[in-house]
Amino acid sequence: MSDEAPAAEEAESEADPPESAEADTRYGALVEDSLGDTVLHTSVEAYLDTASAAHADGFALLVDVTAVDFLTYAGTRRLPHGVDPERFEIVTSLFNPQSRERVRIRVQVPVDEAAVASLFDLWPGSEILEREVFDLFGIEFIDHPDMSRVLMPEDWVGHPLRKDYSVSSIPVQFKSASNVR
Repeated sequence: MSDEAPAAEEAESEADPPESAEADTRYGALVEDSLGDTVLHTSVEAYLDTASAAHADGFALLVDVTAVDFLTYAGTRRLPHGVDPERFEIVTSLFNPQSRERVRIRVQVPVDEAAVASLFDLWPGSEILEREVFDLFGIEFIDHPDMSRVLMPEDWVGHPLRKDYSVSSIPVQFKSASNVR
């Protein structure tokens, strides 16, 4: 009986870390490991500060900026304690060429205020990536130099990668196509 009690207590402590334990942070964001990659979870308000700190620390290469729509996702989302899931998530991938380290910054973005700060001033190459996210998901980037569509026509209604976008209503648009052979 005495051997079982310590094993049970040890299993409990591994499954649920105590609330008082401080979470790891880096650049003001919560840190988690995901299959060997460092993932930073930050808020919409702290996104630019986290990215700026990473840039100052040598993450000179912006690899990607993309988004995810979790509207119809039925699974359990893996988020650190204290991070509330939202419908949209911005995922920014960075690379430090000196240390050869990669990090991802994940930001939960609410659907009713779908906007985050632009990273254009830190990485000018983010301009097209942020425009793609805006065009396909409808998430705006504050202080972006040209927040216009890049893939869809300017008069297009809606954002095609949103899970509530009706796929069957997309008309085929051919300019100057002829059926004469």
